[in-house]
Amino acid sequence: MSAGSRRAATVGLILPLVFLSGCLFTTRKLPVPRYPAVTQEATADQLVHQINERWNDLQSLNARVEIRASVTKQNEGVARDYTTIRGIILMRKPELLRVLGQVPVLGTRAFDMASDGKNFTLLIPSKNTAYKGSNAESRKSSTGLENMRPKLFFDAMAIRGIDPDNEYTVTADSDTVVDASKKHLLFIPEYILSVMRPKPGSHELQPLRVIHVHREDLLPYQQDLYDDQNNLETQVFYGRYVDFGDKKYPSTVTIKRPLEEYQVVLTVEKVVVNMPLSDDQFQIKIPEGTKIQAVE
Repeated sequence: MSAGSRRAATVGLILPLVFLSGCLFTTRKLPVPRYPAVTQEATADQLVHQINERWNDLQSLNARVEIRASVTKQNEGVARDYTTIRGIILMRKPELLRVLGQVPVLGTRAFDMASDGKNFTLLIPSKNTAYKGSNAESRKSSTGLENMRPKLFFDAMAIRGIDPDNEYTVTADSDTVVDASKKHLLFIPEYILSVMRPKPGSHELQPLRVIHVHREDLLPYQQDLYDDQNNLETQVFYGRYVDFGDKKYPSTVTIKRPLEEYQVVLTVEKVVVNMPLSDDQFQIKIPEGTKIQAVE
């Protein structure tokens, strides 16, 4: 063996000994996340059954909320926050929806939107204008909030059941988040339920939704919805569940539209489930003289 080879071999033996001797490292304390007291187990079929059961049990919903909207233009480095308004959201299966926003203090209507599941009407009294069109968007506006449709609220306020012809799979994962109020880390184990459907004439599966379920209570805390081009179209985040009568419902519902760069945060003040809602509660009376504009 040459002298150079012997020196290399000697260095190779010495370096591990130096590191193991404890001379070349320091120890830092890291925050230890707190684990939930209870972690539940469930199969994919059990999760789907629970989601379907909650959806089937829901026939109508009457919610009093605060609505806070914001638009972010990343390329321009600009964010616009709109004034928080009070609102009422009415839902009745199969697709009826009414969202009423009220101007703070004055109590007058900021907007009033109603839908029968196929078409919608949006009344904005301050503009003396009512917009009518299809729930489906055919043309995107450069202003994100103008793309808002009733289906957005219907999909966010209640997680729909899984259709029998859909495919699904579940994986177990975990997340670590900071509890800002108590300033410590929380370890959150979760199930991720991916819902897909087969593409016609193909073995490919098209993503429809991804539902995140916390294993502490087996309740959904996030829902990701995809469009027909497999783009992440909507993200819905559900805050801490609280009791409203004999039903648990999220205290906040945050709706994010990443492609259009806007979000709507609903702070839930009151929820009544399965109360009778008549057809006329989903109809808007347009004042005489109001301009009616068709939207695509």
